[in-house]
Amino acid sequence: MPVLSRAELSRTGVIVVALLLTVCATGAVAREFRAADTQTEDYPTVQALRYMGALIAERSGGRHEIKVFHSRQLGEEKETIEQTRAGAIDLNRTNVALIGNFVPAMNVLAMPFLFRSIEHMQKVLDGPIGSEILDSFEPYGFVGLAFYDSGARSIYNGARPVKTIADLKGLRIRVQQSELMSQMIRSLGAEPVEMPYGQVLTGLANHLIDGAENNWPSFVTTDHYTHAGHYTLTEHTMSPEVLVISLKAWQSLSPDDRTIFREAAQRSSRFMREKWRDLEEQSQRKALEAGVTIIRDIDRKPFEDAMAAIYAKAGREPAAAALIERIRKVE
Repeated sequence: MPVLSRAELSRTGVIVVALLLTVCATGAVAREFRAADTQTEDYPTVQALRYMGALIAERSGGRHEIKVFHSRQLGEEKETIEQTRAGAIDLNRTNVALIGNFVPAMNVLAMPFLFRSIEHMQKVLDGPIGSEILDSFEPYGFVGLAFYDSGARSIYNGARPVKTIADLKGLRIRVQQSELMSQMIRSLGAEPVEMPYGQVLTGLANHLIDGAENNWPSFVTTDHYTHAGHYTLTEHTMSPEVLVISLKAWQSLSPDDRTIFREAAQRSSRFMREKWRDLEEQSQRKALEAGVTIIRDIDRKPFEDAMAAIYAKAGREPAAAALIERIRKVE
């Protein structure tokens, strides 16, 4: 083993100290970030998180990596949101209705019959309003990075076809663990049952619930369609998914790394939309082939009119009322 001279040892020490100072100054500490998603491994949001991780690894020279925990490996959505807020989970993909329990603006995006179409929703989220909403997360322990698509949510059940609002009366419909979603189903005359996403299939199979409400891919990829053969295109909400990073994890990043994370998240959003469109088409075909009855031509006005009390309540909050008005004005 070579013996270093005192001068060589001194030079080596200076180099090591300089490198340590550079790392501390730039925040360039290698780290693995834990990301949570309740969906299955091949779901578009999970694929988008992995795509984002690859971009970050490339842009950071391998210093930062994202390890994606899918299929509820870190818990149900409500639990992972709380863990993200506490800093135990770094990144989280969640539906806006659930995180609305913490971030008020998210409740507006989850409002029933707010968006006229998917195109209208995307125009809102891709513009100044979407940016402002993402910027509003920080006081609540999160940083908003990007929106992911979630299609339109509709009502499905195994009891009977729902063609009018009267057909919903008495049906037990699973909703997310969100007071807003419970209010919506109650306003339609059904009985809301707040239940974690992972328990819905068991609930349908054991007749603990009659049905649920969700988008095409969630209806099919979870096998809900095998126990709920009536899918009514109410398209009552078009609330997106949102990707957040915990404030604790965000504060550990250097300014340059924050830019890398934001840009990678935005690119993953575009990547996810392409995957989502393909999965929606596949899911509809699979449901039809399995004999699911799709009720398309419903009179949506009675459904929309039933939301009057929900909008009246939201209107009492000036910030929510102003945001709703701005969204509706987007052409």
